[in-house]
Amino acid sequence: MTEETKKHNPWRVVIVILCAIAILAGISFLPLEKWTNGKISNFNLIGDIVQSADSDSIETDAGAELIDPELQAAMRDTRLKDTVAVADGESPLIAVQPSKQNNVMVLEDYTSHGQGLKATRESIKQGGTTRIAVIGDSYIEGDIFTQDLRELLQTEFGGSGVGYVNMHSDFPGFRRSVKQGGKGWKEFAANKTAKKEFTTLTQHYFTTTASSTASYKGSTSLPHLETWDRSMFLFISPANSTIKTKSGEGEWVSHEITGSPDVQCIALDGITGNFEISTSTPGVIGLGTWLFGNKGVTLDCMSSRGFSGLTLTKVNPELSKQMSKYVDYDLIILEFGINAMSAKQKDFSVYANRMVEVINHVRECYPNADIIMMGIGDRGERKAGEVHSMASAPYMVSAQRDAARRARCIFYDTRESMGGEDAIVSWVKEGLANKDYIHMTHKGGRKLAEPFFNAIKTDINR
Repeated sequence: MTEETKKHNPWRVVIVILCAIAILAGISFLPLEKWTNGKISNFNLIGDIVQSADSDSIETDAGAELIDPELQAAMRDTRLKDTVAVADGESPLIAVQPSKQNNVMVLEDYTSHGQGLKATRESIKQGGTTRIAVIGDSYIEGDIFTQDLRELLQTEFGGSGVGYVNMHSDFPGFRRSVKQGGKGWKEFAANKTAKKEFTTLTQHYFTTTASSTASYKGSTSLPHLETWDRSMFLFISPANSTIKTKSGEGEWVSHEITGSPDVQCIALDGITGNFEISTSTPGVIGLGTWLFGNKGVTLDCMSSRGFSGLTLTKVNPELSKQMSKYVDYDLIILEFGINAMSAKQKDFSVYANRMVEVINHVRECYPNADIIMMGIGDRGERKAGEVHSMASAPYMVSAQRDAARRARCIFYDTRESMGGEDAIVSWVKEGLANKDYIHMTHKGGRKLAEPFFNAIKTDINR
């Protein structure tokens, strides 16, 4: 066999492909999720091949494994059962028609005096910075929906910057609204190893190692995000530390920090499209970075995959009070529920009861803020070979509406805004939702943001 024949031997290609498959199959047996503390999911080559054979396949029953463990524990505690609201293990559907004006969804106002978005309305009229936090699960992960809501609000009422960004992301490219980099941070989450004394609305905090960096760059993917007026880093430094920051094309600035158990802030003023943080002092607790304008709306996206919202009762009120000196909120939007559902369940009374506690606790931490609870979006399941809305979806929406009513906050019927029963089916067909029949695409996030923005605008302008 000549050298030319060896070079073009087709068997060499086959051998390379077989070796690659063998390597991937081997990875399937590695406990990646365990090794990375849940940051990387286990890889299953055979499972992925089987699933791709039916691209429309979805889980017919979410099952207990997708329900937040915090909620599972609450459901086992019979003391939390609402014996008045539950009959024969099934919560009743509350006979409330979603609020509409001229066939457009509006906010359902269950506040004590029908005041609606009073704090938000007054803040916008004053012309300063109006702060909004959207706290949710994987439904808003990657700033989906919230990036478009932010754009619409900033276009209408002014403002710039992406707002809150965490100290580190393992998948920074997933988010279009900011370019993030850095290394050397250890993450703590409220549903795992986080200490309550350091738990904030974000439900995540990060500690430094011997070499920790974080960098943020403005994005041109959406309006108002390329530059901002103020860069702010909030942290707790138990011991003396040295933290360096850099804004735009300027030089590094060294900050000598005196150790304290209280929240401290480094803020750099001036229009910029870059902000960097660096420290070689281990043990500093990074609470987050905020990039925002001096006027108008700033909207923070705080997503936590797998959370049901119950861990918000772990937010430290004293810590929140300290943070309010630098970051106070006029409006807090709660988007949860996906990780509290299973296909056959209709009794969500325990979840409703706990969410009342959550809303009241959030109100204790931020007493001046308006609160909106968003109902779940439509979710699909397979029935007799066809995909339809999950049977339990209207019961979850009913429970969420009941929680908002009892906690005297505002409710928004997200599912009805999408189109109601079987909306998720058309959303998938139109490329507005993924084929898991749960999560939105970026295109779907835009479509959902528009009516929600209109509902907020209607209330503000009333």
